[in-house]
Amino acid sequence: MPVSTVAALAALAFAALLSILDASAVLALPEGVLRTFRWLAIATVVGVAVKRRSLTTWILVSMVVGAEIGHDFPTVATQLRLLSQIFLRLIKTIIAPLIFATLVVGIAGHANLRQVGRMGVKALIYFEIVTTFALLIGWGAITVSRAGDGIVLPTSPEQAALPSQAPRTWQDTILHVFPENIAKTIAEGEVLQLVVFSVIFGVALAMIPEKKRRPMLDLANSLAETMFKFTSVVMLYAPIGVGAAIAYTVGHMGIGILANLAMLLATLYVALIVFILCVLLPAALIARVPLRRFALAVAEPCSIAFATTSSEAALPRAMESMERLGVPRQIVAFVMPTGYSFNLDGTTLYLSLASIFVAQAAGIEMTIGQQFTMLVTLMLTSKGVAGVPRASLVILLGTLSSFGLPVEPVFIILGIDELMDMARTATNVLGNCLATVIIARWEGEFQETPEVAPAAV
Repeated sequence: MPVSTVAALAALAFAALLSILDASAVLALPEGVLRTFRWLAIATVVGVAVKRRSLTTWILVSMVVGAEIGHDFPTVATQLRLLSQIFLRLIKTIIAPLIFATLVVGIAGHANLRQVGRMGVKALIYFEIVTTFALLIGWGAITVSRAGDGIVLPTSPEQAALPSQAPRTWQDTILHVFPENIAKTIAEGEVLQLVVFSVIFGVALAMIPEKKRRPMLDLANSLAETMFKFTSVVMLYAPIGVGAAIAYTVGHMGIGILANLAMLLATLYVALIVFILCVLLPAALIARVPLRRFALAVAEPCSIAFATTSSEAALPRAMESMERLGVPRQIVAFVMPTGYSFNLDGTTLYLSLASIFVAQAAGIEMTIGQQFTMLVTLMLTSKGVAGVPRASLVILLGTLSSFGLPVEPVFIILGIDELMDMARTATNVLGNCLATVIIARWEGEFQETPEVAPAAV
C-alpha cells in the first residue's frame, strides 16, 4: 500500500478517534477543533483519490465526505437527496433493457438449451442451500443477543409512517411471479416477472429458424452492449450520487440514533460477517474462486449497494465486473438476475433476525415450530425485493400481521433500517456475484485468464 494512502487512512482514523473520545467524555475538545481535524483528514483522503483516479476510490471517499456533511450540516444534507435520487433513476432505466437483452442473448444464443435448464437447476439448488444458512444464522444471532429484550414499546405510533401490506397467500406468491403486462412489469420494477418473460422470450426465439432468429438476436446483443456503455457513462456520476445518499442518511437520522439500537445493529453486522466467513468464503474456496481477483471485481458493486441500499443500482456494474473476471456472458445474464430474486442472502438473514426481534420486543415467546414457520414464510415472500430500498419492511409487516404479532416494534427498527439496509444489500450483491462465479465453475466455463482484466480499484 502506498505511503500516501497509509498516511491518509491514519489521519482519518486519528480524527475519528478524537471524535469518539470526545463523545465518550474521555477527552474534552471544542467542536470547532474536532471538525477541523476531521476535514483535514478528509482532505488528505481526497488528495490520495485525485492521484489514484479510481472510480471505486472516489465512491469510498464520497461516502466519507457525505457522512461528514450529514453530521456537520444536517440541514444542508437533507436537501441533497435530490442528487442521490437522480443517480438511482438513471440506474433504474438500465435494469429492464439490460436484463431482457442479456437473458435473451444468453438463452437464444446458446447452442444447447438443455445446458440452460441444467444451469438453472444448479443455480436454484445453490441459492436454496445458501439462503437457508443465512436464515439460520440470523435466527441464531438474535436468539443469542436477545437484542429485543427490555424494550418499551411506543404507546401511540404513527401508523402512516409505515407502508401497509396485506398478507399474501402462497397462491398469491406464486401468481405474482408471472407477468400480466410487460409494460406494467417494467414500470413497477418487478425483476422476477421480467426474468420470467425474458426467459420464455429467449426460449421461443431459440425455437425459430436461424434466418428469422438472427436479426432479433443481433438486436438484443447490440442492446446489451449499449446498456453496458450506458452504465459506464452513468457511473461517472456515482461518487456524487453515493455521497449525497450517505449525507442524507446521516443528516436525516443523526449519529445519536444508534444509542438505543446499538445491540440490534451490532447483531446484524456480526451475523452478516459470520455468514460471509462461514458460508460464502468456504463456498468460494471449494469452488476454487480466485479470491484476490474476485475481491477487486466486487469492491465497486458492493460499495454502490452499501451506499444506495439498492441492489438494482449495483446490478449493471456487477454484471460487467463478473464478465471481466472471466464468467461467460450467458452465465452472468442468467444467474445474476435470477439470484436477485432467489438468492437474497442479506435480506433473508435480516428478515429472520428482525422477525424474532419483534417477538422479543413485544414480550411474546414463540415456540421453535412457530418461529421456523414464520422464517420460512419470510424467505418465500421476500423473493424479488432486492432492487427496492427497504422493501423488506413491507414484507416484514405483512408476515408479522399474518402471525398475530404487533407491528409497533417495527417503528424501532425503522429508526436504523437505512444503516441495516446498507449491510444486507451489500451482502446480497456479494452473494450473487459469488454465485455467478461458482455456477460458471460448476459448468466448467470459468475463464482463468479472461480477455479483459478486472477493473482496477
